[in-house]
Amino acid sequence: MTLIAIVGRPNVGKSTLFNRIRRRRQALVDDVPGVTRDRNYAQVTWEGKPFTIIDTAGFVSHEFKDLDEQTREQIRLAVDEADLILFIADGKTGLHPEDKALVNLLRRTSKPVYYAVNKIDGPGQEQNISEFFELGLDKLHPISAAHGFGMGELMSDLLESIRTTEMTEVEQPNEIRVAIVGRPNVGKSTLTNRILGAPRVIVDAIPGTTRDAIDSPFEHAGQRYVLIDTAGIRRKGRTREKLEKISVIKALQSIDRSHVAVLLTDAGEGITDQDLHIAGYVQERSRACVIGINKWDAIDTDPRRTKLFMEGVQERFKFLPFAPILTISALTGKRVARVIPTVFEVFQQYNQRITTGHVNRALEQALERHEPPQVAGRPLKFYYATQTSVRPPTFVLFCNRPESIHFSYERYLTNQFREAFGLTKTPIRLVFRGRQKGERQR
Repeated sequence: MTLIAIVGRPNVGKSTLFNRIRRRRQALVDDVPGVTRDRNYAQVTWEGKPFTIIDTAGFVSHEFKDLDEQTREQIRLAVDEADLILFIADGKTGLHPEDKALVNLLRRTSKPVYYAVNKIDGPGQEQNISEFFELGLDKLHPISAAHGFGMGELMSDLLESIRTTEMTEVEQPNEIRVAIVGRPNVGKSTLTNRILGAPRVIVDAIPGTTRDAIDSPFEHAGQRYVLIDTAGIRRKGRTREKLEKISVIKALQSIDRSHVAVLLTDAGEGITDQDLHIAGYVQERSRACVIGINKWDAIDTDPRRTKLFMEGVQERFKFLPFAPILTISALTGKRVARVIPTVFEVFQQYNQRITTGHVNRALEQALERHEPPQVAGRPLKFYYATQTSVRPPTFVLFCNRPESIHFSYERYLTNQFREAFGLTKTPIRLVFRGRQKGERQR
């Protein structure tokens, strides 16, 4: 699939253009230079042609000088990776020396490059692009990424260069979306880069380096995945800045659009209350989960200590009994190779369908082992059950008094279904429904 990289100076509207082409607000947009630090990917279909766009960093503020070289490297990697390049300049601030330097850099590539001057809000402002002809370019596209002016002609030119493909589905039905979530600075970006085997996202010791949720498609053992590296989720009291609040919202949205969440924690700091809050977000959204204990080499020295530590982890995450727990070191790569196979195994259960006959046999056996308790002297009767959906596996159980089922018996039925169907590593949902009306879902 064709890759288009959007490049340009800071705050010229690259992310706004990315969102305009994407037709939704995937990239963070703010009037603070340097909002985008990593490459952000999105798969798009425009007039029937699928392609991938890459939003790149343009600036890193002086507070983060150590990131400057990494940011430039991210731009270089995006240009090397792309099939087409879309250069964006700012029509309001005018031609800048950095525009010239970047254009000279792009002239060295053999790849097609398209040039656009942004923030031209209508035909009356097209004269603002005249000074950009000093760059010696054959064609400039005056556009407004914010309002859509000039986008039709720009996209038509881009589409001429995008190779035709028979693929009509942008999001492949067999891809597994994996969100890596956790507190700031627990190693999410390091784990992402280790899994991908390349410096796809910037890694730095400064908490909050990752602000966007970065999508990285890859393939492992013939299975397609999309890895989503998210911003660290802080406690509400510590998310004062507008941009940081948006990042947290986007991290939660990443959980929403994932199939499996890898919740990364820090072994050196232990399991914190915020780790449990984030796990609660995953549970509320009924997502499959893998718990990763990162920086394990920091405590993996005393067998007794590690045994007590793991017992504590299991106790604190007892509300996610189905989530596998992996001890890893993203920095050294120790046991990281187990992450994706575990995600695949979890997803297989998360996406599992059980025949109605099998479901009803399991229900009958569960009722025989432990009869439903009477409620106010009246028996509780189950008639039949069926699976209605996956992700997570959801079962509807028809009974005479759905509103009277005690949580302890519901938990018993849940455990019986887990054992009968081998769904030990995925959340499952039971819905209790009367024949006519009345429903209870957990």
